[in-house]
Amino acid sequence: CCMHPLDVIKTRLQIQTSTSAERYTSVLDCFKRMRATEGPLSFYKGILPPILAETPKRAVKFVCFEQYKCVLTGNGQRQATPWVYSLAGFGCGLTEALVINPFEVVKVSLQAQRGSHKVRTTTSQMAKELARTGGLYRGLTATLGRHGVWNGIYFGLYHSARPMLPATDKRAQNLFGRLALGLAAGTLASVANIPFDVAKSRIQGPQPDVGIRKYT
Repeated sequence: CCMHPLDVIKTRLQIQTSTSAERYTSVLDCFKRMRATEGPLSFYKGILPPILAETPKRAVKFVCFEQYKCVLTGNGQRQATPWVYSLAGFGCGLTEALVINPFEVVKVSLQAQRGSHKVRTTTSQMAKELARTGGLYRGLTATLGRHGVWNGIYFGLYHSARPMLPATDKRAQNLFGRLALGLAAGTLASVANIPFDVAKSRIQGPQPDVGIRKYT
């Protein structure tokens, strides 16, 4: 929840084009203009879909990672290598994407709506409209790429580098080391998957010309 405002700003910046009216020039410009014209609650547009998706998303991610890792190591008969961790992560990311894509389409559609938070389409209304038009799995290929790449890099780096952390009996140092490693792996994974994320937002969000689907 605390990161959702940044996700809204990210989506707004990703879906705009060079010819967009009222184009945002930066993250700060987007923040200021949204707060001034749409109100502070606008930063929480589309927050319900990711909340609803969080539990199944995490369950699928970690269960599938362990299952794919088990298959790749022959039920533990072979040692897990960085490639095993990466492939298992890539596989669990693809599976995760199949589960959360409908939630992502609804979320992006809600985040893209400009105007007062009081005058908006509800989550249920948006979901019903997208289901009616067959749009809940729009942008699935980009979502598969985004989650496959992110999880492949993250799990590959994190699980391969974790044994290299200095051994310590101090709980705080051990926790800090894991947090730092997770941050580094997550940052590199995000840098690598951002092209897929931009494509996903462009496909799932409103099109530049009304009635014409430019991004598919």
